[in-house]
Amino acid sequence: MTTTTSVMRSEIAEQPEALRRTFAELLPLRPEIEALGRSTRQVLFIARGSSDNAAVYGSYLLQAHAGRLATLGSPSIATTYGARIDLSGVLAVAISQSGRTEEIVDTMRWAADCGARTVAVTNGAGSPLAVEADVALVTRAGNEVAVPATKTYSTQLAALAVLALGLGADLDPGDLGRVCEGIEETLAAPTGALEEIVERMVAVQGAVISGRGMAFSTALEAALKLKEACYLHAMGLSYADLLHGPIAVVDPRTPALLVAAPTGPTLRGTVALAERARSAGAPVFGFGGGESLAAVSDLSVPVPDVPEWVSPMNLIVPAQLLTERLARRLGYDPDVPRGLNKVTQTS
Repeated sequence: MTTTTSVMRSEIAEQPEALRRTFAELLPLRPEIEALGRSTRQVLFIARGSSDNAAVYGSYLLQAHAGRLATLGSPSIATTYGARIDLSGVLAVAISQSGRTEEIVDTMRWAADCGARTVAVTNGAGSPLAVEADVALVTRAGNEVAVPATKTYSTQLAALAVLALGLGADLDPGDLGRVCEGIEETLAAPTGALEEIVERMVAVQGAVISGRGMAFSTALEAALKLKEACYLHAMGLSYADLLHGPIAVVDPRTPALLVAAPTGPTLRGTVALAERARSAGAPVFGFGGGESLAAVSDLSVPVPDVPEWVSPMNLIVPAQLLTERLARRLGYDPDVPRGLNKVTQTS
């Protein structure tokens, strides 16, 4: 396997410090978030791409632990249809790594005009999104050069964890420190299992990536990474949705990558899915899930034992490493996937 390095790999390694800086910057903003929470009832997320996957995490987190209805918005309702919706009592959370994606900025403006209060989650200090929001949660990922989002994605998850705490989630802020330590462990761990998964995926054209609950966001983001950097036909699905038909594509030529926190209410179902996929002859690769998922996987990559609510920040790291290694193994440059730019403009 090639030993060349990439900018993407360097940026993956920067995540622990990027997360520490982001937590230090954003945790003091909890009182401002609390003030917005007192004037709102539900949350509307506005995002695209990797940011939309981060929003999935935020939606589960707020509904499971902060008692707030949270939904993913459709920016085209604002930008294409020009619809008017009563958003009084809504907290619109617009997520964009650059803060300069026009569709997201325009949709946040639309939400405010419809009566919503607004929060921006962005790595772009001074960007239109940050400047115009009622509260700006500016992540501290630093400059990200590689097109596939890594540290900007994980710091978005960090911002959403702080958002949940500010909106009243009964969770321990001390758990956030364990995230950074866990990622450092993952980065320093032996890579034998990961390298073997790479070798077994070289010849495949498609894969199913599945998780549920908090881990669903990781499945979606892992699938996106494999699509954009490895040109793989990767489907990211909740295991509940997978069982409603798409499970038929899982076979000896289509591996199943399953992601789960080491503990939590969705682990049992993930293990059952692994058993079903193996019974269909599919290779099963487990990311996280503790010993129970490892026991029913062909190959597994352990993830440090952190509480389920923060686990997506840890679970995405092996998927990022897999993507970077597989892209290089296939002869692709993971830093500059074909046809993609760092900032994507849609209308």
